[in-house]
Amino acid sequence: MAADQRPKADTLALRQRLISSSCRLFFPEDPVKIVRAQGQYMYDEQGAEYIDCISNVAHVGHCHPLVVQAAHEQNQVLNTNSRYLHDNIVDYAQRLSETLPEQLCVFYFLNSGSEANDLALRLARHYTGHQDVVVLDHAYHGHLSSLIDISPYKFRNLDGQKEWVHVVCTAQLNNRLQPSSLSLCPVWEGRSFPLLATSPKWQSDPRVSHLLCHRHIRKAGGVFVADEIQVGFGRVGKHFWAFQLQGKDFVPDIVTMGKSIGNGHPVACVAATQPVARAFEATGVEYFNTFGGSPVSCAVGLAVLNVLEKEQLQDHATSVGSFLMQLLGQQKIKHPIVGDVRGVGLFIGVDLIKDEATRTPATEEAAYLVSRLKENYVLLSTDGPGRNILKFKPPMCFSLDNARQVVAKLDAILTDMEEKVRSCETLRLQP
Repeated sequence: MAADQRPKADTLALRQRLISSSCRLFFPEDPVKIVRAQGQYMYDEQGAEYIDCISNVAHVGHCHPLVVQAAHEQNQVLNTNSRYLHDNIVDYAQRLSETLPEQLCVFYFLNSGSEANDLALRLARHYTGHQDVVVLDHAYHGHLSSLIDISPYKFRNLDGQKEWVHVVCTAQLNNRLQPSSLSLCPVWEGRSFPLLATSPKWQSDPRVSHLLCHRHIRKAGGVFVADEIQVGFGRVGKHFWAFQLQGKDFVPDIVTMGKSIGNGHPVACVAATQPVARAFEATGVEYFNTFGGSPVSCAVGLAVLNVLEKEQLQDHATSVGSFLMQLLGQQKIKHPIVGDVRGVGLFIGVDLIKDEATRTPATEEAAYLVSRLKENYVLLSTDGPGRNILKFKPPMCFSLDNARQVVAKLDAILTDMEEKVRSCETLRLQP
């Protein structure tokens, strides 16, 4: 341990004294103190190496040298706001436009996914002239007040559902992940569900696909917003954007980006069609974001795109994700607690259930499992309405060997859990 590094116990004590308990830690009973990271690996204060299956923020890998270099070099020259002409912001917008349908051609740069979704709401409401919003059940779109109001994942534990928020139930919900054909991401994550601002003509909550939703929304005079904050930039493998899983004819009116866009640097973006952007401009109110679109942020964003292309990480997500799905599928056959395995690319969820008949979420078992995995140097988290979904969203450099190691450890722990259950049942049966 470095001479100037604070002991873990002291760090925890200071955090408990100075940081709100609302700002929760992973593994609160025994938090991990992470002091450095590289690629898909994180290291604690003792030098122990963990495989990171949590961080979709470090999209191309923790501390990627090309991203770090781009930020450092631009920081040495200039970092200012976007009111000055600079090549980086237009170069970056041009590069992003090349990944999107041609209709999505106007860009706004911000600092976080929450800021991006808040702006998307404003754009949609200016364009439609109405306040109503349709969201998918269990969705989460950010921590601002405007977004808590449209996030069932949050508002059900706070002030409840506003009258202008309409929640669409996804098909076959039942605490299971949804097929990617029905949603831009599985239900356990919340993020990346469509966010739809509509006219008052929208009256119902049908169980429909995105394509059918899109038709209804457009017919009602509304717009479709695709939240790509968790799943964009090639994570789904087959496509650069998750909304493209719906087919080439599916084009949202607004797309929001964050998290992976900057590989850990605070960058976010909103892409909109010309009609939506022009309606917002017609108000005469300037949109200005102090740090959004700064030369450093755009240099970082460009570097992330360069690494994705140079290292062919989208194809990598397809191949490694498919392999991981196969390995996890074998666990479903072997262990009854695994109720389902769903996902696409390197965005995968494992549904843990108590029994097949009721599909009761195995909440306690899921918490125990991620704790045991942490003890075996694998960082994984749970989510979903029942907190029973193991979610895999590692850095895109996660390898085939990483997949083998993680699933082998998962298998060993599940086997041990089953043996302990059988031992308890044997003891109960003894006279």
